[in-house]
Order: sequence, then structure tokens, then C-alpha cells
Amino acid sequence: MAESNSLLVMSLVLRAAAKLTDSVVISDKQLQRRNEYSLEILSSTNNESNLLESILIEVVIIPASIGKAVESVKLNFTAAGYYLDVIARELGMNEASDVIISRTIGKASSEMRIYSAAPKQLLCDQFEGTLNDRASYFAGQEIHGDAILASVGYTWRSTDLFHEAVSLRSYYRMLVNKIPSGAYKISRDAILAANLPLAFTTKSNWRGSFPRDILSTFCRFHYLSEPVFSTQSNSSDASLDLPGSRKKLKVTQSSKEEKTEAFSCEVKIYSKNQELILQCSPQETHRKQTDAVQIAALKVLSWLNMFFENPNVSSEKLNLLAENLDIHFTPRYFFKEFALCHSMHNNKAAENEPSLIDITGENSGATPSNGSLVCISYSVSLFREEDSIKESLESCKEFEFEIGNEAVLPYIESAVAQMAIGQSAYFQVDLPSDEFILAAAVDSGSALSLLSSQRCKMEYHITLLQVTEPLEERMEQAQFSPPLSKQRVEFAVQQIKESSAASLVDFGCGSGSLLDSLLSYPTSLEKIVGVDISLRALTKAAKLLHTKLNKLSESSSKIKYAVLYDGSITKFDSQLHGFDIATCLEVIEHMEEEEASLFGEVVLSFFRPKILIVSTPNYEYNVILQGCTTEDPDEKNQTQVCKFRNHDHKFEWTRAQFESWAADLAATHNYGLDFSGVGGAADVEPGFASQIAIFRRREDNLTNMESDNHYVPIWEWNRENIPPKEQ
Repeated sequence: MAESNSLLVMSLVLRAAAKLTDSVVISDKQLQRRNEYSLEILSSTNNESNLLESILIEVVIIPASIGKAVESVKLNFTAAGYYLDVIARELGMNEASDVIISRTIGKASSEMRIYSAAPKQLLCDQFEGTLNDRASYFAGQEIHGDAILASVGYTWRSTDLFHEAVSLRSYYRMLVNKIPSGAYKISRDAILAANLPLAFTTKSNWRGSFPRDILSTFCRFHYLSEPVFSTQSNSSDASLDLPGSRKKLKVTQSSKEEKTEAFSCEVKIYSKNQELILQCSPQETHRKQTDAVQIAALKVLSWLNMFFENPNVSSEKLNLLAENLDIHFTPRYFFKEFALCHSMHNNKAAENEPSLIDITGENSGATPSNGSLVCISYSVSLFREEDSIKESLESCKEFEFEIGNEAVLPYIESAVAQMAIGQSAYFQVDLPSDEFILAAAVDSGSALSLLSSQRCKMEYHITLLQVTEPLEERMEQAQFSPPLSKQRVEFAVQQIKESSAASLVDFGCGSGSLLDSLLSYPTSLEKIVGVDISLRALTKAAKLLHTKLNKLSESSSKIKYAVLYDGSITKFDSQLHGFDIATCLEVIEHMEEEEASLFGEVVLSFFRPKILIVSTPNYEYNVILQGCTTEDPDEKNQTQVCKFRNHDHKFEWTRAQFESWAADLAATHNYGLDFSGVGGAADVEPGFASQIAIFRRREDNLTNMESDNHYVPIWEWNRENIPPKEQ
């Protein structure tokens, strides 16, 4: 309590001083010794002797009035004067005794402090002047009147005046650091590019400070106690519920019970008074203790970040989001600790996608996919449209992040997802909050001048340098030739040829890899359709298919019509009723198991394709895949309980589980059923790497369905609309 209450500290000091009447005199303004120090002591503490001449030190003025801008000034400190007298005069006071000094601000090693007016009488019970919300937010204690943020003074046992410049950039970087996502941005030195990732996938793919360290930084900047992490270890058999799965999955059919160790982690955050603010108690377990800790910390950060970035969030939504992340918080203490945060942060965000992404350079075909680790170079400038003046804000020659994990701002990922290695992109977006711009800008004055204009934009230039494929694809490529993805396409092509299918719909088409690959084979298809819920992926698919279809002649392809729909594959749309063939390759494992079951019901009872092909990873095969390629060096011998092939997989089924799921659906909806796969062999353990179910409708006649359109067309192609010269 005393640490955050200056008046309480003063009263405690006065209470102690009252017991020292022989040596201390208490007046209205200060405490004084009854006996002066000796000349010998005074001469030994002549601390300002190192200043042979005056020196200008940059500090930041924080006005008490929220309507006045924070600004930087340079104060002149000389050997002839006392540094606190200089600060006092800048604040409109007479001498050092009129100034109260806060605790250190920011990092533990920092000497930065806030200087403001002390009470006119030591024995008073309140400050005079307006409460300075901005200074109070930084100091974690009440500051009244105008204040100065400075890094100047004497360190322990030093006779030299310590000083460092405190610029506007320093001020805004500290402000950004008080937001969970801001702390991550600072750790990556990419304020205008990085974003707090959605998930802790693998240690090798994470960039910047780890979630546990970010959470500790957040607590320190808000003057909370260090977060308390409590890990629990549980020994269980090999049928342990793995992260993201609701079914017990066994690697082998061995009757020998194998033991494995799993970890869970609970996080608690307390105030300095040891009041429990929140606790996160995740239910899932993890093979590695460090993963359990980092994932729990990231859950807390994600929830806190949502609160900081959404000032109008309702209590109901806040509670719901907390519940979804296994978080319980105490409203009384939580809102007390973060009472000022929404008024301190301008939560304006660049809400709109870029109106136009201009991509230049040859398309090499090497494009990123979900889970890819990409490396880009980028530069960001502040651009004023009326006179085309630019101010460089931030740049990086090599910046890595994982696609699909929200590790960068949405418009950056949207652009990169449409690019191939070697290509560059240019686009403009609306301005984010000023605090982010000024935290990034080296020249705050120029940036402020441009920001005063009503017609300013952020301008991005990005080049895609490198793409490292996701672990799942790397594992498959190391084991199979051709890769499993190509083998699945060839399997689908064979089914199309055998059935003479004229129409195909790909459920969960993503960025169009299957549809694009099908165009490379001569088939009977005349109409192809893709459905997905990701607009970003559909945009990429549209670009890919449009270019390729326009190049195909009628003699090399029978395709007459193509369309991409935005929609959920668990909802029926009558436009796609009764297609000749439907595919859903490596999609269902990205859904919750209940959703995968719902998809099976909807597609066979309503869409009713003649043939449905569904593929999904065979979990039992992971022992072989992960034995040849591991994520981390220390995991090479840990194959008893395997990871899922992709961090986004919600489940992975054994052969028995997949066959049970498919058989129930086929029997219910009058479909024949065959099982096959690619990668491996059916009669050699552990079967195929990618298991496939082929459903065949037994009846030819279809019942007419009422018009029920849930899908939104994103892109259409019709051969009749292509000018003759392009065919």
C-alpha cells in the first residue's frame, strides 16, 4: 500500500522522525538535522563537481491537463547548481524541496523517474492541484500537477551525476509496453508489423520474447507482483488425452500399458497487496513442462490484450472470453488495478484492409501456406496524400513469422499470403493509434507534423525473401516421393476418371491447391467449385485459378465454369446439391470433432454427391513420421506419445476411429463405403499415412431440395466471357 501512496510514505517517515527529536527538526516543508554536517562531510559529498560546464539533458513534460500534449524539452544542468533545483524551476517551483520524486519507471535497471510538486505541507492529508492521469499511470501512484519524466540523478556510491536523454519516443515506447501486445511488439522491435501470436505452436517457430517473460514484464510495468506459475505433473498411460483432442488416441495396439508424463500449469497474478487479481487454470496437458508454462501465460496475455484493446467490451463478453480461456478474475481488484488503462490508450485501429495490394515481380510458384515460417523485409512510412511527403518510421531487412498464427498485423499477413518468393508488395492502410506511430518514429517532430494532417496514411513495402514449409509438409516430404499432397491429388484424379465426373466441389478448398492441381490433368470435369471460410485463402485461390484457367485452351481443358464460395461446410447450400464428386482432403482434423461429425451428416444428407472423398491423417503413422523429423533436438527419442502433425489440428484419428466414423455415416445415409489411402500400404503396419474414405451414393434419383443459399460467391470464371484472343 505504501509503495503506491506518497502521502502514506510521508506520514510513516514523519512518525519515525518524531521519535528522533534529538537529531531531527520537523517543519511544514521538510525534515532537517538539528546539527549541521561537518565541513569534511559536506566537501566529500560535493557531487556536482564532475560537471565542469553546463550540459543539456532531454526530458519529457507531462501536463496535468489531458488536453495538452506531452512534449520534450532540454534542461540546462550546471556545476554551480543542484539538478533538482533545475527541475523545480521548470515545474514553476522555487527549489528542490518543492519536488517529490517517484519510484523508478520501466525496467528494473532504469533510473527514470517522475518529478512533480510535493504537498505544501508535509503534514497535510492530500495533494493540491489536478490529478495527472498520465503521470499517475506511469508511476503507479498518484501524481498531481504537471510532471517531468527524466533520467537524471545520483546512483549508489557515485559522485557523478547520472543522466540519459528521455525523448518522446522513449515515452511512447513505455506507454506501448504497458499493453500485452505492445510488450511483444517491443521485444521484436517491430511496433508497426508484429502482433501478439494466437498460439504457442513450437519453441522453434516462436520469435521475440516468450509469453512467460512478456507476462512478467507486463506485471512489472503495472506494479503487480511477479506472476506465480504452478506446474503439475501427471503420469498416465499412452492413451492420454492429448492437447486439442477429445478422444483417447493410442499409438499402437499393444496390450502393454505405457506410461508417459504430462504437464499442466496454473498462473496466478496478485496485486502488491497480495490480492488475487486473476488465475488461469488450463485443463489441457502437455508433454513438455515449458510448453505448459508458455501456453498458460499466452492465454492470460491474450485475454488481457483483448481487455486493453476493447474499451467498450461488456462485462458479459469479458466473462465469456475469460471462461473460454480457463480464466477466473476478481472484478473488484482487476478494475481497481487497471482503472486508467482505457483512458490512457487511444484504441483507434486500422480497421480496413488495404484498398489495393500492388504485387510486383515474377511468380516463382513458391508461396506460403498455413503454418509456413516466412521471412520478409519491410519498410513502413507515414505518407501525406496532399503533397506526397513521406516520413520513414520503421524497417527491417529480415523479419520472420509464422503464417496463420496472427503473429503480424492482418494486412501484412494478407499481402504475404498472396505473394511468391522474390515478389514485392506495396499498399496503404489507415493510421493506427498515434502512440504506436510515435513509439516507432525516430524523428518525433516530423511524425507529429505529418500526423496533424487529416489526409495521412501508412505506407508499407514488403518483399518475401524465404518460405519454410510447415512441419507437417516437411515430415511428409522427407518420407514420401512424391509428397503426400500430390499423391492425394492423383488419387482424386483417378476417382474422377473412373466416374467420368463432370462437376466437382472441394469442401475446405483453402488457397485452392487441389483445384489448381486438377487443372494440370486431363479430366472430364466441366464445373469446379471451392468452399472455404477464409477470405484470405479464397483471395489467393481466386488469383491462382484465374491466371491458370485463362491460359488453358478448350482443347486442353473441358472446364467451362468455376466459382469460389465463402461459407461454412457445415451449412447446406442448395446450389451445390447433387454434384458428381465432392472432396474434403485433410480438412476435418482442423475442425472440432463435433463439427467434423456435423459436416458428415450435412454433406451426405443434403448435398448428396454421387461420390464423396474424405482424407485425414492416420495418427498411428506419426511414430514413423516423427521418428525421421523432429521439431526440437531434445525430442528425438520421445516417440511413445506423438504430437499432432500440425498445431492447428484439433484431433487426429486412428484407423479404427476413422473407419467407425465413416461406417456410421454411410449406413445412415445409404452410401457404399470403401477405404484406401496414400503413403504406406494397407497391409503393412501402421497402414497408410493419409487414410481415405470413399462414399458412393447407392441411389441415382435425387429428391429436389428447396432453395437455401448460405454461401457468398467470391469469384466466378466463365469460359464464355473470355475474349477469343485470350483462349
